[in-house]
Amino acid sequence: MLDGPRLGPHSGGPATSLVVLLHGYGADGRDLIDLGEFWAPMLPGTAFVSPHAPEPLAIAPVGRQWFGYVERDDRERWTGVQSAHAALGGFLDAELARLNLPGSRLALVGFSQGTMMALHTGLRRKVPPAGIVGFSGIHVLAPERAMAEFDAEIIARPPVLLVHGDLDQVIPPTALPRAVESLQRQGVEVRAHLSNGLAHGIDRTGLALAGTFLSEVLA
Repeated sequence: MLDGPRLGPHSGGPATSLVVLLHGYGADGRDLIDLGEFWAPMLPGTAFVSPHAPEPLAIAPVGRQWFGYVERDDRERWTGVQSAHAALGGFLDAELARLNLPGSRLALVGFSQGTMMALHTGLRRKVPPAGIVGFSGIHVLAPERAMAEFDAEIIARPPVLLVHGDLDQVIPPTALPRAVESLQRQGVEVRAHLSNGLAHGIDRTGLALAGTFLSEVLA
């Protein structure tokens, strides 16, 4: 079972919504939990949790991964998001039950590999999340031979905000328009922002845009 650091609502009362923060390859839940501190004043009734990914990092003695990399190609990413999907979905269900919240009061925020997981799992929830934020990530698509099944799997269409740096050398900024196109093709409402001068990371502009987006979808 996944677990990680949590923050209770800024209001001090019961949670009225939940934001789950999904870290990138080689980090762990502690990497993103501070985002909850940043957004808490804007989202006073929101609880935050940042689970550690299910696997230890394969190439180093510390850190976690949602799935392993060898070739870093589309086929490998597709296999990876599928393999981690059940664990993440189970964790989301358990956290919502723990807080006595419906699935519609959930928002997902991912960074890099965490964005891949947020989009993959978020679009397959029986109850659509309120929204998804993806920083510096990819919308992972099925191989061409499996696209019919892929289309059928997407049953949730929450609004999505994607933010990417124009100097990202880990996941090229061309991933942003590709994700916008593939999500819009599925009928998903997408907002996108390309941050000037940003490499593989999150800047203050992205934090502000995401905070505003989360405030809207969780209002």
